[in-house]
Amino acid sequence: MIAPITTATDLAAAAEKLGGGAPIGIDTEFMRERTYYAQLCLLQMAGTGVALCIDTLALGDLGALRPLMAAAEPCKILHAARQDLEVLAPVVGALNNIFDTQVAAALIGFPAQIGYADLVNELTGTHLHKSETRTDWSRRPLSAAQLEYALDDVRHLLPLREQLSERLDKLGRLGWFAEEMRELGTDSFAIDPQEAWRRIKSFADLDSDRKRLAQSLCAWREQRAISSNRPRGWILPDAALRDMVFQLPRDKSALAQLRELPEGIFQNSGAQLLELIDAAKVPDPAPPLPPRRRPDPEQLAAVARLSETTRRTAQQLALAPELLVTRREMEQLVNGERNSSALSGWRREVIGTALLSAL
Repeated sequence: MIAPITTATDLAAAAEKLGGGAPIGIDTEFMRERTYYAQLCLLQMAGTGVALCIDTLALGDLGALRPLMAAAEPCKILHAARQDLEVLAPVVGALNNIFDTQVAAALIGFPAQIGYADLVNELTGTHLHKSETRTDWSRRPLSAAQLEYALDDVRHLLPLREQLSERLDKLGRLGWFAEEMRELGTDSFAIDPQEAWRRIKSFADLDSDRKRLAQSLCAWREQRAISSNRPRGWILPDAALRDMVFQLPRDKSALAQLRELPEGIFQNSGAQLLELIDAAKVPDPAPPLPPRRRPDPEQLAAVARLSETTRRTAQQLALAPELLVTRREMEQLVNGERNSSALSGWRREVIGTALLSAL
């Protein structure tokens, strides 16, 4: 059994061993069911001839890894990296020189969201057992089976990178992949409570007064969730937020009538919520809610044309259509928006110009 790293001395030694410039594989195990921020429970890393688990709960401080993660070399290989990067950012900082095997696989024709185990099986013929999928990674001690399962998630990343790089090169798509990785590397995981209202799609078409209230209520919830490190739904469920914005309760009696507002939240935070509603100064009577939008036949026809153009192009390139442009992006193009990723970088040449011609 490989014992996890639990001391600062061993962590520093591991960082030195992995810092020689050769690529390293990285994966995380975390929990976020009961917290706002993901709780990093285990960090797995693999280099040439070495694979190790770092017990992040035992260590607490992972500062010894920051220089390694920020360095231009080695290359850091992850699968479906975005979530891991979000989890790692608060404890080791931003990672430099990332290779996302899921993105690379999509660019050579695999499904856009192919899983790690499926990709390992396809490219190496190795079947990974997923017997520990439901593990509570915050519990200690971890069993030998759990550690082996965790290490399997990094052991195959180096050979995957080699095969994927070769195929990308043969297809002339290394430039595409480099663009995708540059974009991934610039992602910010900073949270702006004032923008939290945009998460709820039904708020997008509201009048300006209700939008102002939605922004205020969502910012309050986000700030409370951050400060208490609890899931935002524990602070105030989405359904209760919608009820407040749509129904505009202006006193305790009206607030208590909202079916989706839990009693405990009403008792503990009802007064604050009413203050926020009052401060938003939504007129009384309020503007009518926007009517349910009926699909516009011309817009539907335009989206259908873009969809067909995308399907044909994707078929020619042997790529998943959603990798080129999503349905939402097509709708935005039809509505006149021009900041779509389909109109920049490699996608503009491959599909963007054709989409504009099809409008």
